[in-house]
Amino acid sequence: MRTEVDCWLVRVAEGDRDALRALYDCLAMKLLGVAMRILGDRQDAEDVVQDVFVTIWQKAGGFRPGQASGEAWLVAIARNRAIDRLRARGRRPEAPADVLEHHADPDAHADRAADCASAARTVARALAGLDPRHASVIRAAWIEGLSYAELAEREGVPVGTIKTWVFRGLKRMRQQLEAADA
Repeated sequence: MRTEVDCWLVRVAEGDRDALRALYDCLAMKLLGVAMRILGDRQDAEDVVQDVFVTIWQKAGGFRPGQASGEAWLVAIARNRAIDRLRARGRRPEAPADVLEHHADPDAHADRAADCASAARTVARALAGLDPRHASVIRAAWIEGLSYAELAEREGVPVGTIKTWVFRGLKRMRQQLEAADA
């Protein structure tokens, strides 16, 4: 099932600037929050978000509806860019867990904000339905930007075990999200 974000990405790939604007209105603050949680620096996070939207404009044709949700694809791009920037600085994240609360967008369109909030609640429910260790490593990887090796060290298990937990957790989340869409 295609989401509104998926449709916007398809339109962006066709050169539709209004679709890019709609994506920005819906997801810029979320992507900023992802980058802030990893980087702990507002300016760096804003630079990452700008880079993400330039990338979206240039490479939206690389998005494949049906393989992953458009929102997940965009969050993954933002997460990876933020981690790359963090590693280039040679530092760990510094932002508190509640950093997103300090960067709410008061001008967001209510309907888009509601859709985005609903998607966030759906993902949170899917995470809550996982084995706690699987959910913990997925959160740490996606939010804190930890590598498999760092997670393995933190959890005291082999890297292969971490990879299995992430794989199984994401597979289970996908099943839950697909069931929620049905």
